[in-house]
Amino acid sequence: MAQLDVRQKLEILADAAKYDASCASSGTAKRNSRDGKGIGSTEGMGICHAYAPDGRCISLLKILLTNSCIFDCHYCINRKSSNVRRARFTAEEVVNLTLAFYRRNYIEGLFLSSGIIKSSDYTMEQIVEVARSLREHHHFRGYIHLKTIPDADPELIHQAGLYADRVSINVELPTVSGLKRLAPEKDNGRIEGAMRGMKTAMLDATDAKARYKSAPRFAPAGQSTQMIVGADAATDGDIVSKASTLYDRFSLRRVYYSAFSPIPDASAVLPLQRPPLMREHRLYQSDWLMRFYGYDAKEVVAAADERTGMLPLDIDPKLAWALKFREHFPVDINRAPREMLLRVPGLGTKAVKNILAARRWRRLRLDDVARLTVSVAKLRPFIVAEDWRPVLLTDRAELKPLVAPKREQLELFAA
Repeated sequence: MAQLDVRQKLEILADAAKYDASCASSGTAKRNSRDGKGIGSTEGMGICHAYAPDGRCISLLKILLTNSCIFDCHYCINRKSSNVRRARFTAEEVVNLTLAFYRRNYIEGLFLSSGIIKSSDYTMEQIVEVARSLREHHHFRGYIHLKTIPDADPELIHQAGLYADRVSINVELPTVSGLKRLAPEKDNGRIEGAMRGMKTAMLDATDAKARYKSAPRFAPAGQSTQMIVGADAATDGDIVSKASTLYDRFSLRRVYYSAFSPIPDASAVLPLQRPPLMREHRLYQSDWLMRFYGYDAKEVVAAADERTGMLPLDIDPKLAWALKFREHFPVDINRAPREMLLRVPGLGTKAVKNILAARRWRRLRLDDVARLTVSVAKLRPFIVAEDWRPVLLTDRAELKPLVAPKREQLELFAA
């Protein structure tokens, strides 16, 4: 490998890290350095490559320790047989970069992942060393997210949780058969075993913290994972079911979905085209329905096409479910419980909260509902208000043309 300076390494390894979507976070412990004894801080709203709810643009230094790898996963651009330019940071270089970027106000934390070099244990030792040095030697109190390696020694993974705010263990693909076919060196049992160990450690840490104030925090922002969408034959139903199982078994904070992207010198077993990005978007919407709207996985899967197992791309899964199970509608806006209001297309959690508060004082009319939502047009076929009954709309055989969003040609250079 040619000798590269830190700037060249950063260019290669920051670009290589862009395929990992699971770099957002929330729920970490609040820390600051106002006492002058450290550097950095965290805030409760989380950190990502985007704008925070209060309007701040916040970001992480998102890099790989190295893009060299002894594994040959077909879908990975950094696989052993890939013809890409390789680079590798030392642990000290990552520490110095993180501190330098923080002092310049470029970042608020670090997201660190890596290819596998020498062995899983050796690589995990290097990742943990970065976090340990930042925390213990430099008293860094900013946010740290570490991508752990399930094949590594459990004690190393446990050490990652002691230094990091959040840890990730990627399941990679939604089905066991897909993982065996596209990543034969990885094992679903080891991946889930590492997740189970992380969950147990977090529960133990929570219990210890309740008993002893001096007990150390352990991954206070929880654990997350990522699935690649479209690299194998898994349907949306398979992906939603897998995500639901992971949430239930391992108390994950988030499951991320990453649309497969064709890579140079791709294996013949991979598809030639990437799946539509709208498919990834619909999966995130389905995930939201399970996490915040009270749907279980079977209900979300029921909204998919029975023949293909795929969610519709032209309408969101909540609307698809409502159109498929019209016997549950219309819902009386003045009487229905929160659980049913959350199933009305066009009503979000905030709107439902406002409706429940407002109807304590008066019976709501259609105009009242319109003031509490972005658009009432989508709601009309699915609700009953004081002055509104969708008699003709409810009796229509085909309701989708009335409620589906109109297709628009997006402008490439819109202001």
